[in-house]
This record gives sequence, C-alpha cells and structure tokens, in this order.
Amino acid sequence: MHVIVVGCGRVGSTVAVEMATNGHDVVVIDRRREAFRRLGAEFEGTRIAGIGFDRGVLERAGITPQSAVMAVTSGDNSNILIARVARETFGVDHVVARIYDPRRAAIYEGLGIATVASVAWTAGRVLQLVLRNAEATEWVDPTARFAMIERRVPAGAAGMSVSQVEQSGVRIVLLSRDGTARLTDGALLLQQDDMVHGLVPCGSLDQLDQAFAYYEGGHR
Repeated sequence: MHVIVVGCGRVGSTVAVEMATNGHDVVVIDRRREAFRRLGAEFEGTRIAGIGFDRGVLERAGITPQSAVMAVTSGDNSNILIARVARETFGVDHVVARIYDPRRAAIYEGLGIATVASVAWTAGRVLQLVLRNAEATEWVDPTARFAMIERRVPAGAAGMSVSQVEQSGVRIVLLSRDGTARLTDGALLLQQDDMVHGLVPCGSLDQLDQAFAYYEGGHR
C-alpha cells in the first residue's frame, strides 16, 4: 500500500518506520527537515519537506485515490484540513486524522474521516483504520504484518490447486463453494467463483491476485 504520513513527530515517525518495515511504500511529509532525523538512517521511504495540505506537495508524494493518508501533525486544524484535502480533492478513501480534542471526533467522523485521540498509536491500529473499508480486506493483525483477504476465483484460475496458490506466499485458510465453507488442503482444486480467504503480508495485499494472474497467463 502507498502510505502518506503527514507529520514526523513521535507518532508519525513511529508509524512510518513500522509501516516501511512491513513492506509498505511510505512517504513522510513535514515542514521541518530536521524532523526527519526521527526516522533514522535505515528508513527506506521518501521524505518531503513541505506543507501537508498543499496540493502540490501531496502530488509530489504520489497521492492517488488508492493511497492511505495519515494526518498526524501537532494541530487538530491542520490534521482535519489535510484529511479533507486528501478526501475531497484527491478522492482518497483511506484517511485517518489524529485529534487532541476528542469532542471534535463526532464532527470528523461525520465527514467520513476516521480519528484517533489516543497518544498510544500503533501501526496495527492505524492499518486497521485505513483498511477497514478496503475492498475484500477482512482483518489486520495487531502487529500490522498480516491481513486476511477474500477473493473470488476467476475462470482462468479454475483447476489451480491450493498448493500452487501458496507457492506465491499466500496462506489459504478457508474456501467457500456453493454456500458451504471448508478448510483447505494443498491438493484441493479451485473452481470458478469459489471464494477463497487467505493470509498475506500487509505490504502485499495483491499477492493472491498476482498468483491468479500468473496462472491465467499459462504458467501452470
């Protein structure tokens, strides 16, 4: 997932580092260049010095409707402005804003913006918020390392075995066929329109789709 974190204080830097470590494409925006020191030398994401609600800065950060945006600056007004620009200008669905005044939470939630008032942010909690409405993402573990996804088997992947799917790194845990759910084993062959439930790394939510596409492309 492409993640944009606006604000590189204690919260923003912690979330950014954990998400980058877990395989996400992370961009951090802060108006103060010195704030990026919190990320450490090993941080592999992108750093951008600028104002987080500036459209040009967000475009430089690669914002798209599929991005996740986290507004975690030190000011409620800045955070809500960042969140609204992301949602209303760029069409981003997965937006989270940190707030210091919990009385504002209901207002922000009414705008469709998830909020967190607690200081004790974790990457897992943030991912649970930004992914809660993501298509076919059912669950994210508390460490933000793995997600449960649901996918329908396309016609071109019919005949693929569970063991073939799992060679991609996905762990298939459940299959629903004709309204009946069953646990899987490696020899089970998939049929068109089966619904499969698999565990994948949070940084590779498209891993199952890629496995199906590889098989559909004639690699059997």
